[in-house]
Amino acid sequence: MARLFILSSFGLIFFLNSNSIYGQSWKEFDTSVKASLRGLSVVSENVVWASGSDGTWLKTLDGGKTWDNGVIEGMDSVDFRSIHAFDAKNAVVASAGQPAVIYRTSDGGKNWDHMMTLSKEAFLDGISFSDSLNGFVFGDPLKGHWMILKTTDAGRSWSHMENPPKVVEGEAGFAASGSSMVSSENLLWIGSGGAESNLWFSGDSGQSWEKFRSPLAQGEPSKGIFSTCFADSDLVVSVGGDYLNPEEADSTLGIFSISKKKWLDTESQLSGYRSGVTYLAQKKLLVAVGPSGSDISMDLGKNWTSFDDKGYHAVMTDRSSEVVWASGSQGRIAKLIQH
Repeated sequence: MARLFILSSFGLIFFLNSNSIYGQSWKEFDTSVKASLRGLSVVSENVVWASGSDGTWLKTLDGGKTWDNGVIEGMDSVDFRSIHAFDAKNAVVASAGQPAVIYRTSDGGKNWDHMMTLSKEAFLDGISFSDSLNGFVFGDPLKGHWMILKTTDAGRSWSHMENPPKVVEGEAGFAASGSSMVSSENLLWIGSGGAESNLWFSGDSGQSWEKFRSPLAQGEPSKGIFSTCFADSDLVVSVGGDYLNPEEADSTLGIFSISKKKWLDTESQLSGYRSGVTYLAQKKLLVAVGPSGSDISMDLGKNWTSFDDKGYHAVMTDRSSEVVWASGSQGRIAKLIQH
């Protein structure tokens, strides 16, 4: 049912649908690059980093007004789909595809130091830091087990974790937004897809694991969990679907209760395949993005509303949970505006 609001002092009449979300939209910025940007890391309202195809990195220090960008030397054919920025000077990037490499900068992107090159079979899917020192990179299974790397010195050195969990044949990760893994303190979650779509959980920083079969689309290489985030203190939100059928809305969402260790019933699905999801804690907003548009939830994922039809690859909040940014094709970066 539509509601009618009259603001008599200005003579304005507003018609708002009962499901409207107070007006959300994306404000895009001119970055002067044309790369596909799947790596995104939001340090603060003003400091944002991104990375992507053709070895591209870029950052803003003034909330998007101006952008500094470049190409990591010798890596102009590499797609850096995962990035974690610590501040305006320090950031770590990981590639997807070959060569599988990790680089780090400590001078704001002027120079990038090579940290690691993995085997020719490696494919890196995502990066997540639980604090300023401890972080993880995970990749598609090798010899039937997840490939998980760990750092304890802010990405300056990396080592393979021992005894990674075994997966079923045909199960893998997705690097569509570099965000299908999320960590906090000793908690580590990995979303998978393909033959099976599971949510993998470790409560001891990767020493032991449990898995929970997800309600998302699965059974084909193009289906599964593509992005995961924490929402509130007890929920893990996973989004995805089938990237070969981006308009298909069924089985695109899962809400997992950490305390109950089970998937919760949801009252609605997303508007289509979604490759990124993030949670704005201060306003209790969940935002999901994908090639066919963006969705928003104001009730911890029970109900979703489509609010924009622009396509984006990745979406992230800053660490203070005050602002949401998204990145996409052709160097497109945008900030969520609430009217």
